Amino acid sequence: MDLGLKGRSVIVAGSSEGMGRSAAEAFAAEGAKVALCARTEKKVQAAADEIRARHKADVFAMACDVSDAAAVKRFVAAVAAQFGGVDVCVTNAAGPPSRNFFTATNEEWAKAFEMNFMSTVHFAREVIPWMQKKRWGRIVTITSVSVKQPIPDLILSNAVRAGVVGLVKSLANEFGKDGITVNNVGPGYTATERLKSLAATRALAAGVRPEDFYAKWAADTPLKRIAQPEEVADAIVWLASERASYISGQTLLVDGGSYRGL
Repeated sequence: MDLGLKGRSVIVAGSSEGMGRSAAEAFAAEGAKVALCARTEKKVQAAADEIRARHKADVFAMACDVSDAAAVKRFVAAVAAQFGGVDVCVTNAAGPPSRNFFTATNEEWAKAFEMNFMSTVHFAREVIPWMQKKRWGRIVTITSVSVKQPIPDLILSNAVRAGVVGLVKSLANEFGKDGITVNNVGPGYTATERLKSLAATRALAAGVRPEDFYAKWAADTPLKRIAQPEEVADAIVWLASERASYISGQTLLVDGGSYRGL
């Protein structure tokens, strides 16, 4: 199936590892020109080198703190100069730490807001004008199943990521007339470094092994397993493709059926 992504200019934020890395690789496999960013220069350049070698793709990489508006502006400008514009932007950032209400500090609330909400604002502000020029664009945010079903001990993520969904809806409404779709992907438990850290934290508090939490999460999922990052990447690429041209303002859960609502 031709997804219509060959030659498209694609930004994937937070793409040195995990779901972002898998998404960048999936876009490269479709023949897109891919721009990677992450906070650590060495890691993002290593990821870029591997994707470039594996797929013979046009890959650009640059260190960027996505919570810094000026850094995002510089990155998007560099991508546009390299690729002649921006067609697709996938926003992604490290999730906030595991906290309940009384253990979360004001500083952690502020950091979660800057990293997981304002980072999407920063990218949207910079990429939308490029998309308007072509009257074609795709913005896909990566959040969590927590936007539909809050997860225990993740109050920072539960609250801030829900705000991203409101932003997605608003951007979809405002810029649909310009041929731009804006959607969100909400992964469930996925085998990433973030999940490994969460399992270790909970296991330490409960006095059990991290593997016990992996088994519990898998058992609580109708498909009885934890997702692989590549499975989330497939959903992201599809939403960015021509095949999803009439879908906008939506959240696509990639959670193995974990969300129990209608």
